[in-house]
Amino acid sequence: MMKENRKVLLISPSKILAAGFEGIFKDHGGFALEGVLTDLSRSSEVRLKNMNADVILVDPVLFDYSSRISGPAYLSEISDASIVVIQTSYLEEEVLKQYGAAVGLYEDPAMILNKLKTLAGTGKRTELADRNGLSVREKEILVCVAKGMINKEIADKYCISVHTVMTHRKNITKKTGIKTVAGLTLYALLNNLIDYRIDEP
Repeated sequence: MMKENRKVLLISPSKILAAGFEGIFKDHGGFALEGVLTDLSRSSEVRLKNMNADVILVDPVLFDYSSRISGPAYLSEISDASIVVIQTSYLEEEVLKQYGAAVGLYEDPAMILNKLKTLAGTGKRTELADRNGLSVREKEILVCVAKGMINKEIADKYCISVHTVMTHRKNITKKTGIKTVAGLTLYALLNNLIDYRIDEP
């Protein structure tokens, strides 16, 4: 029996990018470009929710300076797909860390496919969770807690409600079994989510 291709959704206004990825997937197999969104409007959000994609390829041009870090988290709230950035230009390390992986325009197609296969090994984002099952967003919240941020500050940083932050914190406590900020900070250190120079400028 032929293995079903994993579904890829591309979010980019570039027809050239769409044609390029579609060609790579057709030539090499394993993935299929199931849809293309040219923006992140309300109608696009509805399509994104309804499409059961395994991987979302994102053109960072869609995010302005203020949303370049929160943008991937926004997509993660809508979809369970692995979020991959297309490096069309230089991206700061802090921005790259918000994505499951990055693929470059000048990379060999086989290398791009290997990255996507590794990331979409289960078809969903479970590979981005750590051994205690923390999601990407929960790790982000954990890092903020370890840095001493209060719920309101975390909510503002990720453009989510304080209630959502509290829910994430409850889930983190449930999954790790750690109830104190000091304990969570140590957990973050031991799992390389932060380093001991966290308070340095």
